[in-house]
Amino acid sequence: MNTSTPLEIDPRIYALYDEYCHGAMDRREFLAKASALAVGGMAMAQALFPRYAKAQTISFTDSRIKANYVKYASPGGTSGEMRGYLVQPTSPTPVKFPAVLVIHENRGLNPYIEDVARRLAAAGFLALAPDGLYPVGGYPGNDEEGKLLQDKLNPAQLQTDMLNSAVFLQNHGLSNGKLGVTGFCWGGGMTSEIAAALGDGVQAGAPYYGIAPSAEKVRKIKAELVLHFADTDPRINASWPAYEASLKAQAAVFQAFQYEGTQHGFHNNSTPRFQQVAADLSWRRTLALFQRTLKT
Repeated sequence: MNTSTPLEIDPRIYALYDEYCHGAMDRREFLAKASALAVGGMAMAQALFPRYAKAQTISFTDSRIKANYVKYASPGGTSGEMRGYLVQPTSPTPVKFPAVLVIHENRGLNPYIEDVARRLAAAGFLALAPDGLYPVGGYPGNDEEGKLLQDKLNPAQLQTDMLNSAVFLQNHGLSNGKLGVTGFCWGGGMTSEIAAALGDGVQAGAPYYGIAPSAEKVRKIKAELVLHFADTDPRINASWPAYEASLKAQAAVFQAFQYEGTQHGFHNNSTPRFQQVAADLSWRRTLALFQRTLKT
């Protein structure tokens, strides 16, 4: 569902929102700066906040899937235990399914990410969307508080929680042992980090507008990658040339796509940054990657 508003949003407001999303300011400062920046800036800023009720594409009652929350050990993580949203296809065949880890943005497991997991299950994959905020109470129900909670976590322990989630999923009784990873924003960067950390353990990665890992880590990536970038996203895009050079240097199998006329977060259909054409095309490419690498 395209939740775009007819309100035309000033590009400067988009830039402010990106700063807000990545911790450069709180909600009050974002709204105040937007209001001062342009006529109607307050309305533009408020329109950018997610509206998850309008963004669901696959219902949790969809007959093609079965979803539940699971807990599992996470040694070395924030608390030693994690919780994730596990979604499986209901089809009785095959008995085991290719597995895909879905990594959230910098605000915990919100409804948009849960919907992405359901989309993957409807396409025949066993999907797990871990909640990095579970050890501190879980996603609090809104992105503002979620972002503040995630900012307070130890980054190394949070990454360990994601790595443990990948291992849990790969070894799950319903998994065929092949693992793909996708993620968005912070989760996009984490997709590359997990591919590097697990090496041959990850067959495919599809990071969306994620920051690049170090060159040393890139050399450890064995997965086939399909990388998605927004057109207007200077902070993320600035890290791509070095990432690309490192991938080419090791003859990695990858494709990278930049989607014309898009903003950071264009796949997230709960905000006006959503761009239907780019989101659909990028998702077809992601599914095609997972189909050819995980199902054969």
